[in-house]
Amino acid sequence: MGDSTETLYLHNATQQNDLNDIQTALRNMLPKAKIYGTPSQNSITLRANAEDMQLAHKIVEELDRPRPTYRLTYTINESENGKHAGSQRYTLVVLSGTRSELKQGNRVPVVTATSNDGGTLQNTVTYIDVGLSIRAIVDGSPDGVRVSSNVTQSSPTEEKSSATSNPTIRQSSLDGTSIVIPGKPLVLGALDMPGSTRHIDVELVAELVK
Repeated sequence: MGDSTETLYLHNATQQNDLNDIQTALRNMLPKAKIYGTPSQNSITLRANAEDMQLAHKIVEELDRPRPTYRLTYTINESENGKHAGSQRYTLVVLSGTRSELKQGNRVPVVTATSNDGGTLQNTVTYIDVGLSIRAIVDGSPDGVRVSSNVTQSSPTEEKSSATSNPTIRQSSLDGTSIVIPGKPLVLGALDMPGSTRHIDVELVAELVK
């Protein structure tokens, strides 16, 4: 029997890299087959003999599996002058291998340029986010859940920039990667807020959703 052509559709590959990885595995395992990936259709087309086609089905079935989804709960414990001042919880649901972001706060106008249009000064204004920002990337690992977190707290002050009269933004940021055991809280670190006596501790709990 000669070669045949078949298109295999991926059901769980959610990113371009997922398709590329499966396509690379097929090419390495089936050097005699012709393999073409179509990202817009989330599919891989093969021209191969019957034996290789059967093996291709098995490879795709093993690699095209659903990614686990995790619920990440960040707890921000605040203290003022060494006394507990309250706690806030923020929850993100993140698909393994992807990034999720949460923002809470305000947008502050900032002058980025000034031009003279016929004797009239024109300001170019952009807006920056201030408040709390949490970004997380999750990957499963044999030892637990690998979570890359960035927790940033920022706020405008009464101080003004001498050049543009823009408000001065104070910012504290916690950035790192940790191995988290599902269901067990882990303290990621602590932040002292500049210009104040406030102090915050950041705690994370990761739970498998599915």
